[in-house]
Amino acid sequence: MNTFLEQAVRMALAAALCGFIGIEREKCHKPAGLRTHVIVGIGSALAAMLGVYYFYSETARIMAAVITGLGFLGAGSIIWSHRSVHGLTTAASIWSSAVLGLAVGIGAYWLSILFTVIALLFLRIKRIERKL
Repeated sequence: MNTFLEQAVRMALAAALCGFIGIEREKCHKPAGLRTHVIVGIGSALAAMLGVYYFYSETARIMAAVITGLGFLGAGSIIWSHRSVHGLTTAASIWSSAVLGLAVGIGAYWLSILFTVIALLFLRIKRIERKL
């Protein structure tokens, strides 16, 4: 079923779920925050929906291209300085937002919600460790 309402719900859910991850990154004062994660998520959701609704024989190829492309974007957020590496979690969260957007875009709503809850739990662990 290819309705405007269904597509709008998928886009809004991708924005909301990726937004939660982006807000958590903002709270940690990371350079890739709310806007980055939402844009990555809705762009990925759109790519998945284009595959599902319009280029159904190419859906897997479209999704693979998004995953690969976002790997390069995430790699740009990793910084090596003074014998330490920074930005790995941010890179992982950008990549995960892309995959999350793809999942929402194909209609895997509950799996996407479960992923978001688990991701947020593990993103918060470092803050919990510092308080302990």
